[in-house]
Amino acid sequence: MAKENVNELVDKLTLFDDDLMSRVFDNNIEATELMLRIIMGRNINVISVIGQDEIKSHEVGGRNITLDVHAIDVNGDEIDIEVQGNSAGAHIRRARYNSSMVDSKMLDEGQEFRQLKDSYIIFIYKHDKFRKGLPVYHIDRYIRETEELFDDGSHIIYVNGNDEIGQLMNDFRQTDSDKIHYAALAKGVKHFKDTEKGREQMCEAVEKYAKEYAKEYAKEYAKEYAVKEKMISVKNLMENMKLTVDQALNALGIQGDERKTIINQLQNRN
Repeated sequence: MAKENVNELVDKLTLFDDDLMSRVFDNNIEATELMLRIIMGRNINVISVIGQDEIKSHEVGGRNITLDVHAIDVNGDEIDIEVQGNSAGAHIRRARYNSSMVDSKMLDEGQEFRQLKDSYIIFIYKHDKFRKGLPVYHIDRYIRETEELFDDGSHIIYVNGNDEIGQLMNDFRQTDSDKIHYAALAKGVKHFKDTEKGREQMCEAVEKYAKEYAKEYAKEYAKEYAVKEKMISVKNLMENMKLTVDQALNALGIQGDERKTIINQLQNRN
């Protein structure tokens, strides 16, 4: 990618872009405490914060997750903060999965379950996730029959924002550090956009992302092209040899997901 294109992309980055957000908050306790105070409505004393912290699944072949911002407070509570600029990967079960992955690493062998600390999974959205007009949504477990809180220490928070939270969200939308209200955030964004060292790191990150995206796109295109070629072969067998769909697929040895995809596409065209 040309250097001028990379610089143009960096200029357009906001804190809703996880590449910038995770770097601004990485080891930045001041900015993290500010954000958590606004979102959670109380002071949070953070002792560590890591940007882009990977948690590996214990299962072979299981799905790993990378937390945009992973913070721990003085009580040992674990806090995962994710920015969500679009609908991709925004299913509500993602919060459940993140919560389970964060919980799974809290206890060592022999520790009692009551020693499990609280966990907070926070999603910061550009738009109102649940379209109810509220700035923040707290998801906690309740006993259905009694409507009492089931206080197991698991908390999920979705942030949309107005008032003070809205000011924070407005800062997340800014591309220019000079227009960011909160100094702790402005300082971090300014470093990665306006200093030589910080901008060089962001350019490298954007270029790396662009290359990875291009590779994934190429893989998907190749896969799609292969399915189209096989579908043509299936149709030819059906028309020339008067085979059924299943007979044609069996003759070509097509199984699994490819088989399902071809069947669905043929059905949709009929």
